Amino acid sequence: MIHLDPPAELAMPLADAMFTQRAIRRLDPDRPVTDAELKLVLDAASKAPSGANTQPARFLVIRDRARIEAFGRLYHEAWWVKRADELGWTVDQEVPADSPYRMAALLAAKMHQAPVVILAFAPGRRPEVTASSVFPACQNLMLAARALGIGSVLTTLHPSVMERVHALLGVPDDVTFHACIPLGRPRGNFGPTRRRPSAETTSWDTWGSPPPWS
Repeated sequence: MIHLDPPAELAMPLADAMFTQRAIRRLDPDRPVTDAELKLVLDAASKAPSGANTQPARFLVIRDRARIEAFGRLYHEAWWVKRADELGWTVDQEVPADSPYRMAALLAAKMHQAPVVILAFAPGRRPEVTASSVFPACQNLMLAARALGIGSVLTTLHPSVMERVHALLGVPDDVTFHACIPLGRPRGNFGPTRRRPSAETTSWDTWGSPPPWS
């Protein structure tokens, strides 16, 4: 165990980071993310709370261009398999203009161009146990990325590609995949974002009872 002081590079006010963070799916392939920046976001991830301080989150950083391109092909396949399962779509069909998946489809098409891809795992084969201790680390990572001006989005994979992902990246069988986080400079802007008001998503004391600020 080591002690880490808060790095000056992450001095953005917490409110600014949280209230302007958004899912960034358009990443600039020509503007790199440095190793020093990756250390900062991974150090931030290490500071997240976890159940019984077990710290199960394990991150695999993909920097090699050939591996990112190969992973991007698997991600593209996985994304369309999900849409086939859910909606009966066919690969690379035109996404309806009013679909919430339009930007996600763009990420599926462009994942192979991401400057960096980080995969989040945990030891063991009990995702129902480890997820609650991995996702706080992912959010810390993404907030730190926002403070550095780096875009990110949390996404997943379809089981149909996982064996090939493990083979591509040398991942052992006795770990559980939780999330995929591509990183890069945004081609576009961060927030402000539009979200449901907390009065609509919060109950007070009993389910369905509104909070005082409703």
